[in-house]
Amino acid sequence: MAPSEEDTTVYVVVINYEEQYSIWPKRKDIPTGWRAVGKEGLKPECLQYIDEVWTDMRPLSLRKRMAEQAEAQAQARHTGARESQARIAKQAERHKQGADAKRKREGKSKTRRRA
Repeated sequence: MAPSEEDTTVYVVVINYEEQYSIWPKRKDIPTGWRAVGKEGLKPECLQYIDEVWTDMRPLSLRKRMAEQAEAQAQARHTGARESQARIAKQAERHKQGADAKRKREGKSKTRRRA
């Protein structure tokens, strides 16, 4: 198309299974794997619409995988925190038992000295 010619092609905004957007000439059949989203118009209008609605450029499969990884990391942190709390509680209990045993031993030795 020459620079002086205006693009009067009517486009439709399409989306694929990965939630990626594009435009397609309305006069052509939409390719397999894509579907119209209900917006059509001149190229600038369609591109502006895409700019407004397509806020996350990552493919759907990547967004899902990243969400799963974040959830797994959160669960691991939560599990790790619970394990740490249990370990600290066990250490405190062992310390208390050791201190009790020491006091008991010291009490017996004091009693023997007096006798």
